[in-house]
Amino acid sequence: MRGRAIQTNKAPGAIGPYSQAIAIDALLFTSGTLPVDPATGTIPTGDIEDHAHLVFRNLAALAEAAGTSLDAAIKVTIFLTNLVDFPRINTVYSQYFSTPYPARSTVQVVALPLNATIEVEAILAL
Repeated sequence: MRGRAIQTNKAPGAIGPYSQAIAIDALLFTSGTLPVDPATGTIPTGDIEDHAHLVFRNLAALAEAAGTSLDAAIKVTIFLTNLVDFPRINTVYSQYFSTPYPARSTVQVVALPLNATIEVEAILAL
């Protein structure tokens, strides 16, 4: 069974052959979201907190386009190029999610597309 593609110009477009998000049954699966400004298609200068805020705003835009919100997040996966940023990410994360917090994994990776320092994907209830 294939889901329906979710697209919005309020979040960065795909940089490859994939959808921004897919809705299927009562779930929304987002693709990895980078700290890309949807208006410019580039990663703006800034620190990890600035980039995390942009990523979570982009995820919120995808959720809204599908008719849900970050409050419906079930599972979040965060990819960082440096786990030293973990405490700083937690501070930003807590501004977008509340208890009961979604299940979450955070992993360090060698590199991310567009030389980003953070990428986040989520599964949300519809």
